[in-house]
Amino acid sequence: MSLSSSHASSLIKVQLASGQAHTFSEPVRIDEALQALMPTKTRFVVAATVDGQPHDLSDVLHSDCVVEPVFANTEQGIDIIRHSTAHLFGHAVKQLFPDTKMVIGPVIDNGFFYDIDSEHRFTPEDLATIQERMEALAKTAYTVVKKMTAKAEARAIFEARGESYKVRLIDDMAEDIKEVGLYYHEEYIDMCRGPHVPTMSFCNAFQLTKLAGAYWRGDANNDMLQRIYGTAWSDKKALKAYLHQLEEAEKRDHRKLGRQLDLFHFQEEAPGSVFWHPKGWQVLQQLIAYLRRRQSAEDYDEINSPDAMDRSLWETSGHWENYREHMFTTETADGRVLAMKPMNCPGSVLLYKQGVKSYRDLPVRMSEFGKVHRYEPSGALHGLLRVRHFTQDDAHIYCTPAQMQPECVAAIALLLDIYKQLGFDDIRIKLSTRPDNRIGSDETWDRLEQALIDALDELQLHYQVNEGEGAFYGPKLEFVLQDAIKRDWQCGTLQVDMNLPARFELSYIDASGAPQAPVMLHRAILGSLERFIGILIEQYEGKLPVWLSPVQLVICTIHEGLSGYAEQVAQLLRNAGCRVDIDSRSEKIGYKIRQHTLQRIPYIAVIGDKEKENQTLSLRQLNGDNLGTLQLNEVVAMMSEAIQPPDQKAQAQQLQAVLEALQPKQADTHE
Repeated sequence: MSLSSSHASSLIKVQLASGQAHTFSEPVRIDEALQALMPTKTRFVVAATVDGQPHDLSDVLHSDCVVEPVFANTEQGIDIIRHSTAHLFGHAVKQLFPDTKMVIGPVIDNGFFYDIDSEHRFTPEDLATIQERMEALAKTAYTVVKKMTAKAEARAIFEARGESYKVRLIDDMAEDIKEVGLYYHEEYIDMCRGPHVPTMSFCNAFQLTKLAGAYWRGDANNDMLQRIYGTAWSDKKALKAYLHQLEEAEKRDHRKLGRQLDLFHFQEEAPGSVFWHPKGWQVLQQLIAYLRRRQSAEDYDEINSPDAMDRSLWETSGHWENYREHMFTTETADGRVLAMKPMNCPGSVLLYKQGVKSYRDLPVRMSEFGKVHRYEPSGALHGLLRVRHFTQDDAHIYCTPAQMQPECVAAIALLLDIYKQLGFDDIRIKLSTRPDNRIGSDETWDRLEQALIDALDELQLHYQVNEGEGAFYGPKLEFVLQDAIKRDWQCGTLQVDMNLPARFELSYIDASGAPQAPVMLHRAILGSLERFIGILIEQYEGKLPVWLSPVQLVICTIHEGLSGYAEQVAQLLRNAGCRVDIDSRSEKIGYKIRQHTLQRIPYIAVIGDKEKENQTLSLRQLNGDNLGTLQLNEVVAMMSEAIQPPDQKAQAQQLQAVLEALQPKQADTHE
């Protein structure tokens, strides 16, 4: 659009990214500009970006710009609704509990929390009362008023209102900040960068969820505060779906199921470390055996490295400088400082250095089920999902630069196939690029990042880029699984690294006889095996796949006199590889079946006098399906197939297909 020179200085051109534009003769509010540009859609808009920067709809445009609306049902729009709902929470709390001091109320995944300081100890009943007041306030659809205020004036406002934490927040601001955004919710005032919804009509789908404690600034030496969590969405349908997910998550909580199924427990004597019971240990060992077979088939050599190694090793690797606060250390009687390994990489490096390697030896693939130790704050520990001591299914691949991309392709393909066999089909991939705090040159990082991109492109896999989220020694791929109730779990990683090999002076002899530095790939499939078992328990609600179940079949006798026959049947099945228990207690059979159903045992067999006489077994599945009375050979054949791990089942199917293909075709005798 051309402008005459006489009007160029006063006319303001506001344009959408689509190219649609409107010219205004004077400064204009964003909401008014959008009303002119897209009159039928503005009622769904909560904020806008101006030349890419977020703004409230009440902000005024003074010059030519590109404006994009932020709709309520977008990711950015929902975040704005959540932040505004946190302010609504503050509004309701101050009406109901005027002496409460408001602290901070940030947006988090799926909602928000607000830290408050109050002599009143809040209860679930209080949350219901606050929820009711929030709903009443939101129904009035009052307008949210934004005022940019000089820092000194804002401080005086909060000081007069007794909001000492807001005053402290202002005092901690950088000197170059001259004014702050104050948001007026009728008589309630909060401080924020914004943007926020224009009216509270957008905040109509929320729920306060739980109470917790928190320290001011996250420091245990500071004031103890009360934290109230909430969730907020763009509409009631999304809220209902999320609350249903929370209910499902509660039913599937691995900590509750771990106790119920007698798998593991935790104790204060070893915070963040798992006490595995026999059944839980069986699950862990079956998972390791599965991974071991899969890796062996891909030509990995399994190794094991020490748990505690000298500080100097971690200084060379860079962990001491970049990861020290997460490491456990100890000093020996002779004054030597050792660190419990937080990662398996340096131990693998020392094993690679044993002996001279030729280019003909590469790639070298080393796998390790290594115990690692990482300090996590007590408040962050969460059952199996966040521990301090766990088993990492690491592998380190040493290869030539020419082998780097094909090795990445093979590692990704293996990882995705394992996820599929374990029941996870919905996988998202994130490419994390160079962080600010890193080692190595930009040229090296360019090469490593491109190798991962090329591998993903070769496999035709979609991915998203996480700028600056790579490890300090190399870029990485993160693999995020979605479980049965649509929750995301970040598990596997693949990192390419030319920095640690240089630091440790690793080499191989190339075809010309000259030493060269190998590329090092760091690869974990399940990550923490403890955490992954927690995920599996919640994925399957404790009803683990038959091959992973600690007990695969339980035999229940009608009376104690049948225990001898039960033992014969059990031994027959054990010889076929089945994990079998016997329940010959003098309890009613219905009671036994209910108990073992609650224990999530996949198959329940019943033996009575008739079964003993006929050498049979009455069999039912966990889902309630009655398989009828079967001959023992039928039971053995059926269970032998049911307990097969997915890799062995796939191998058997492949072998069968090969054998069928090798069978000579019958001659055509038709005349």
